[in-house]
This record gives sequence, structure tokens and C-alpha cells, in this order.
Amino acid sequence: MLFKSITRCLRLANSTRILTIRTCTTAASPENAATEYHHNFWKKSPEDMAALDPANLCKVTLKKYMSLPQPKDKIQCTYVWIDGTGENVRSKTKTLDFVPKQASDLPIWDYDGSSTYQSEGSNSDVYLYPVSMYKDPFRGGDNKLVLCETYRFNKKPTDTNKRHSLVQAMEKAKEFIPWFGLEQEYTLLDTDGYPFGWPKNGFPGPQGPYYCGVGATKAYGRDIVEAHYRACMYAGINISGTNAEVMPAQWEFQVGPCEGVSIGDEVWMARFILHQVAEEFGVVVSYDPKPMPGNWNGAGAHTNFSTKQMREPNGIKYIEEAIERLSRHHVRHIQAYDPKQGKDNERRLTGQHETSSIHDFSAGVANRGASIRIPRQVNEKKMGYLEDRRPSSNCDPYAVADVMIRTICLNE
Repeated sequence: MLFKSITRCLRLANSTRILTIRTCTTAASPENAATEYHHNFWKKSPEDMAALDPANLCKVTLKKYMSLPQPKDKIQCTYVWIDGTGENVRSKTKTLDFVPKQASDLPIWDYDGSSTYQSEGSNSDVYLYPVSMYKDPFRGGDNKLVLCETYRFNKKPTDTNKRHSLVQAMEKAKEFIPWFGLEQEYTLLDTDGYPFGWPKNGFPGPQGPYYCGVGATKAYGRDIVEAHYRACMYAGINISGTNAEVMPAQWEFQVGPCEGVSIGDEVWMARFILHQVAEEFGVVVSYDPKPMPGNWNGAGAHTNFSTKQMREPNGIKYIEEAIERLSRHHVRHIQAYDPKQGKDNERRLTGQHETSSIHDFSAGVANRGASIRIPRQVNEKKMGYLEDRRPSSNCDPYAVADVMIRTICLNE
């Protein structure tokens, strides 16, 4: 038989479950494999078709079409935006007959906001304003990913367009040259919503061996992590690292340092790329700050912040001044640090599992149980940055940066 399937099995820790990834190959050619695949595909019953897992579609068939030459005078631009939930992204693609050099070269577009929780059906158009552009790691070539702000019919920003306010704050605070670095934690899930690699009728071993772990029983989903890392680098995102986190199937990537508004642009696009990479593996990405109740770590978006003064000799003085200002606005920051004004973070910030209590403000050197951590080397050098450990993994980085700049730099 010319067509055959090679099955790669990944045994998951403490589980008899097998994850099967099917790829298409043939002793003759990929074209023959695709032909036979389609022949067998159309012989399936309606019941078989209804149960077909989209993640198991034969990639050889896709490759056949993606390998077709793209016209030299046409490129594909995928517009990406934040929907009405404030934590999910949407996208759609437009064909252009030129290669844009910057986001401002791109046309304003629109979409049906009634289907994204951003408008009513009777007045549904929402406008997409391109603000940041990246190379497309999925299509390659001159194709682009385009991050957009969202505006209503009256040209006013939508409720979830937090970037608009941050741009205004950054204009006022530009002399401080604020830098951000964000540590984005996330959890990989099966399509049934259960953590990827966890036994279906139980739990993996307790936390301890998984953080920065290596091995099939310690690191679940590394293929996705590596694919995402390389895709972000290709796109032009300033991704600065990655590691396995404390809970199994939980990972982290870091973006930064980025100046001002760009931290939000790059984190949001990195999130979009991660969703699409995981989609190709048939895995779901969750940014929920407490995906598993009980004795398991939650997921945050620890945010590192500095100004020019903090980065210079004796900058510790300005770091301590910033912490004092932050202490006076704890509730305000908690409300800005997740899309539900603190309700999501309430499940995570319990004072356990390397978190501070949501009800109290605290700060300390090398203390991962504090609201604000001063890294050990910063305290020794007397200059550097502070780490705000309160933002949730599903925070809007624009909102986080905005409130930090307004509190620390503008003293509002």
C-alpha cells in the first residue's frame, strides 16, 4: 500500500493515555499520499465526518496548496485585534497589492462587532486601525501580521481598546523612558479543557520536579513552546526567554525590555502566535490565572518596570519612591490587573503558591510572596528595576503599563 501512517506516541506522566499525532507519508511521493488520503476521506460516513478532529487533518494536503507560488504583486495581511472580552484575540486576512513598510501604510478595515461582543447588530461595524506590523511566521514571504486598535462607528475607542489611553500616558511620561518586561505564564490544555498531559482519571505527581524540568514525565508540550519561540523571533517580537513553570503543563515566555506602548503590542501579538501554533498541534492555550483549583500554582504576568533614573547609579532611591506610590493605589492596580476588575485574580492571589494576598500590599527583596519584588542583584547594585507580581496571566498589558506609568511617573 502506497499510503501509510506513521504514528508518534508520547506517553504522558502517570497516565496510560497515548497522544497520537498522525502524519502522512508515502513510499512514492507526497502527491500520491494526498490523493489516496482524499479518496479514503470522502468514503467516511457523516458520523465519521462529524467526529473528525480538525487537528488531525493531513498536513501533506495543506502543504500541497501552501507550496503553490504566491503572485509577486499580492501579499496577505492578517489583521489581529482584541475582542470585547478584553482577553481574547480575533483575526481576519486581507489581500494587498503592495508590500507595506510600516503599519500606517495599511488601510483601515472593519468587522462585525456584534459577533465579538463590541456592538449591536443594528450598528455593528467596528473599525480596525493598524498600529503595529510583524512578519508572518505562518505564511512566510512578504506576508504580514498586523495588530490593530478598535474604534466604534463614531471613531471613539471601544471599551477594550486600552492602548488608546496608554498612548496618551506615554506622551506625558516620555521623558522617563519607561521600560517594561513581561513574564507571560500560560497553561496548555487538551481540547476537553483538562491540562495537557495530565491523566484523565487523576492527577500527576505533586509540584516540585516540573519547574524548568527536562524529560517526558516533567515537561508536557515542549514542541509547542519551541515552535512558538522560533515563530516570535521570526516575526520580530522581542521574546527574551522561556521556561517550564511550577505546575505541569504550565509554561512561561518573556517579552522585553520594551519601551512604553510596544510592550502591549508585542505581548498581544506573541499571544496570538501562541494560540495559532497550539492550534496546529491540536492543543488549547489558557491564560486563566487559576486553571486548576487546589494545591497548584496559578498563572501570572509578572511585570518588570524601570525608568531611566532607576537604571542609573543610585537608582534604588527612585525604585523605593515608586514602591511607595504603588502602595497608595493597591486597589486601583488590582482592578486594572485582570479583565474582570480583580475577580479573576482573586482566585490566584491568596497569599499561597508564590503570591501575595489580594487584600494587602507588600514589598521585599527577593520575596516572591510579595506584591512588589526587588530582585537581589538590583538591591546589591542599587540600580535596576522592580517586579510587580500582581498582574494576572490574562491581564491586558496595555492596562497594566498604563496604570503603572500614571502611578509611578505621572503621580496621578
